[in-house]
Amino acid sequence: MLARLYMDAVITPNRSLSERGFIILISIITLANVASAAVFIANGAHLVPVFLGVDLAAIIVAFLVSFRAARNVERVQVTPHQVVVTYETPKWSRVVWESPTAFTRVAVETDAMDGRVTGLRLALSGRETPVAAALSPGERAEFARALEDAIWRAKRGA
Repeated sequence: MLARLYMDAVITPNRSLSERGFIILISIITLANVASAAVFIANGAHLVPVFLGVDLAAIIVAFLVSFRAARNVERVQVTPHQVVVTYETPKWSRVVWESPTAFTRVAVETDAMDGRVTGLRLALSGRETPVAAALSPGERAEFARALEDAIWRAKRGA
C-alpha cells in the first residue's frame, strides 16, 4: 500500500536560455569570430583565428555542460512516516536523505542584512542535508513554508 504524499516537489535548476536561443547565440558568436578572423588574417596575424576557434569551442562546451546539468532534479517527498530527498538524472536516481517525519526539522538560514533565505536544510539529531539550493531566495522561502506545512500536516495526519 502506498503512503499518502503530503509533498512531492521536484526542484529543477532554472535555465533562461532555450535550445533555440543557444543556436542563435552561437551563430552570432561564430559570425563575429569569422569577421574578426578575416581582419586578423588580412593583417598577417595567422594564429589569432585558431584562438578564436578555441574560444568558440569553449563556449559551446560550457553551454552543453549547463544544459546537461539542467536535466538533474531534486525530489523532496513527505509522507506520514518519512521525509525523503532524492537526486535524479536521466540515467540514475540516488536517495540522499531519509528521516522519520515526526522528528525532521526544517532549518532556514537568513541573511542578517535583508532577511532573504540563503539556505534551507533538513535536520535530524545532528545530521543535516541542504535542500532547494537551485531555487532563488524568494522561491526558497516559499518552499520552506510549504515544506514545514507538509511536515506539520503529515505529523497530524491532516
